[in-house]
This record gives sequence, structure tokens and C-alpha cells, in this order.
Amino acid sequence: MKPQDLNNRAAGALMGAFIGDALGLGPHWYYNLADLRRDYGEWISDYTAPKPGRYHDGCKAGELSQAGYILKLVLQSLVTQGGYDEDDFCRRMDEDLFPRLDGTPVSGPGAYTSQSIREAWRRRVQGNLPWGQTAGHADTTEAIERTLAIAVRYALQPRRLATAVSSNAALTQCDDTVLSMTVAYGAVLALLVQGHVLDKHISAKLMRLVQSEDLPFHAVTRDDLQPPRPGDPDPPRAGRFASPDALLTPSYMAAAVEDPGIQIEPAWKVSLVYGMPCAIYHQLPAAYYLAARFAQDFESAVLHAVNGGGQNQARAILTGALVGAQVGLGGIPKRFLDGLEDSTALLRLAVELGGQVVQDDT
Repeated sequence: MKPQDLNNRAAGALMGAFIGDALGLGPHWYYNLADLRRDYGEWISDYTAPKPGRYHDGCKAGELSQAGYILKLVLQSLVTQGGYDEDDFCRRMDEDLFPRLDGTPVSGPGAYTSQSIREAWRRRVQGNLPWGQTAGHADTTEAIERTLAIAVRYALQPRRLATAVSSNAALTQCDDTVLSMTVAYGAVLALLVQGHVLDKHISAKLMRLVQSEDLPFHAVTRDDLQPPRPGDPDPPRAGRFASPDALLTPSYMAAAVEDPGIQIEPAWKVSLVYGMPCAIYHQLPAAYYLAARFAQDFESAVLHAVNGGGQNQARAILTGALVGAQVGLGGIPKRFLDGLEDSTALLRLAVELGGQVVQDDT
């Protein structure tokens, strides 16, 4: 693959995530869509500031939320260390984030701290526990929102990707299903950075990585999910995750896009089909659907993610990364880059990390 294309897709994934985060800052967590339309009109098309008394009150249009702030910490660590260094990441959390928190929801960068980070703060700061004993039971996407940078870094090294993503995610979330879905998202993103498309064939590519033991999921089926034959041995476990189902989800979402008998119109109503709440099992199907439907249309993908309401910020982060990887940095409208706070510094970090991915390919 051409180095410039690989770098372009890697940087596109990262900037797509930052843009999705900032787009969701203003209209975040409206579960009553009538209220969302009242406050922001029929269609949100750009960065907006939060309304007084709402989530992220006091932040400005184009700023990052705390999710974006933590993603930036991961990106800085990856760039300076040349790869994933858990000690360095944890040090940054201890020194750069935790001193700005107080354990309550309305605190810290972005004026809101998610459940999994609050729980980690309590264990680490109040409980004085070591990292590794800081995870809680949140069933949300916060781990994906930061480990997507790790997935980009190891886009050409699936084993290292799975090890690093699962290790980092386990610092704040301990549920094995959440961890498996987090690693699966990273594996999907890696294929898109390589140049694959999020279509109905992507899960077959992921399952081949399972069969080669490059991804740590257990599976007993043969190619194309065919049943095992009499006498076939139980395959050796490549890792901790008992089921490959998290790897199968994206192909089903892409197949729904391609099926003329299935219509979600307008596309923002994907939030109503798969659910508006924060849980990972609501967020991922919607993000996969939008990223498959608008594989070459970054603007439509992220704006439909935002206009669906509910936990639209996470939906836009996940969708933005997936589509940003498919269209590359050059496919992201300039106005989204121009309106993003600290865009120049973020772009420099994204391109530098993309350069590390290119080095893996040489």
C-alpha cells in the first residue's frame, strides 16, 4: 500500500474522532428530540455551544469534551513513546487529568466526567489503589473513545492491537463483553485504515484473523461460519474472549445498508432503531450502520450521528473515526478542521502517528 494513503487514512480516523467529539459537545444527551430541535433547529450542521444548564455548560463551540481530552493524552503518549506504553499513559492520567477531577459528574475538562473515569478516579485517588485495580463495571464506550488511537497505531499488527487495546480498556472497565466489543471495534478500524471498506464482507476478514490466532476470540465454526465437522478438535484459544460475535456485528449492519428492503429514513433515526442510550450495545450498531451507509461521505455520517440525539457524542466519535479512516484526511471537509479548537496541534499529532503506522509497513 502507498505510504501516503496509509498515513492519510490513519490521520483521517483520528481527526474524524476529534471532530465527532466536538460536534456532539453542544447538543449532547438530549433524549427528547423535540427539545433538541427546539434548542438547535431542525438540523445541526456545525459546531455548537452547550445551552445554559445543559451538559458541558460553559464550553465553547468547537471545543473537545473530556473524551477528546483523554484521546489527546493517548495520542500524545503514543507519539512520544513510539507505541503503547501503559506506564506513560497512566502517568499522564495521574498528572494531567486526575488532579482536575473531584469525583463528581460535573467536573474536569469538558465540564463533565463519565462514569468509568469517575470510578477509576475514586479507586486511584481516594482508594490509593494501583493501576490495574481501577476498573469498574460501566457498560459504555469510553474505552473505545480513547483506544481507537491505539488501534490506529497498530493497524498493521492485529496481535499487538488486541493486546494493547484490551490492556488499556481494562484500566477502567472490567466487563469481558465490553472489552471484547472494544477490541472488535479497534480491529474493524484497523482494517479501514489498511484500505478495506466497511461492507458485508468485513466480518469474514476479521474471522480469518481469529482463525490465524491474531485476534483473541474463540470460534468453532469453519470458513463462512460453517459448522464444525465430526471429529474436528476444539480450536486452541487465541485469547480471553469466548465468542467472536462482536466481530460479526459490523457485517450485519453493512448488509442492512445494502438491503433495499431495509430503510432507515432519514438516517439519523438509526438512534431510534438501535437505541439512544450510552451502552456499548446501542452505540456500536448505530456507528457501524452510519459508517457503512456513508462510507465516502464524512459530513453526512457525523451529522446524522449528532442529529440522532441521546448519546450522540459517542455515536459521532465512533462514526467519525470509522468514516475518517475510509475517506482519509483529505476527505474531511475543511470547515470541520478549521472550526475545531487546537486543530493544528491535533492534526500534527495525528499525522505523526500516521507516520508510525507507515513505518510498520516498510
